[in-house]
Amino acid sequence: MKPLIGITTYREPARWSVWEQGAALLPESYVEAVERAGGTAVLLPPQGEIGRLVEVLDGLVVAGGADVDPARYGAEPHPRTGAPQHARDTWELALLRAALEAGLPVLGVCRGMQVLNVALGGDLVQHLPDGSHQDPPGVFVKTEVRTADGSRIASILGADVQVNCYHHQAIGRLGLGLHATAWSADGVVEAVERSGRGFALGVQWHPETDLSDLRLFEALTAAAVRNLDSQERKVSCG
Repeated sequence: MKPLIGITTYREPARWSVWEQGAALLPESYVEAVERAGGTAVLLPPQGEIGRLVEVLDGLVVAGGADVDPARYGAEPHPRTGAPQHARDTWELALLRAALEAGLPVLGVCRGMQVLNVALGGDLVQHLPDGSHQDPPGVFVKTEVRTADGSRIASILGADVQVNCYHHQAIGRLGLGLHATAWSADGVVEAVERSGRGFALGVQWHPETDLSDLRLFEALTAAAVRNLDSQERKVSCG
């Protein structure tokens, strides 16, 4: 049985065919990455309640996107911080906390890593020096990342890896139970992991943009399969 991997989406004005209206959006590369890695993608737009989602899902990807509202970590907005998306922040923070509480395997991508950090009480650097990790606009920046010895990210990707970055914010104070496990040459935190045996990993880059390297999505899917097998064993033993 393929594990069900939820992927958060966002509500934006969109245009297709003769229509122009609000839509729940996600770059299709996320879906393709999950499918190629052996999972079934379930798209999760911001909504009012989490309900039974964490009971139904086997894993969760918190996707990239807009800046997290600085009020969520007790800061005033930087002039370069984007307008807050309150509904998405509320939804993703609640969903992520519920997923972590339930032991669901989690992968945070770019904004998703930042949401993970904020959900656990950390904060963010609201703007990195111009031209460092988001230049030119709309183009992913090839970045060399060094991983920590003995970390989960190192076991998946190795000691050094080239990744596709596009971000102007970064991790500041680490959230409770999180450890920095990868850095770019300028010292910016590029990956975090949560303590414990569960799979909770965030990367500041965009692995979904390189479908020739599915190792992160495969690791998430493998953790979801283990979680699914464990739940099935509990039911059968019960």
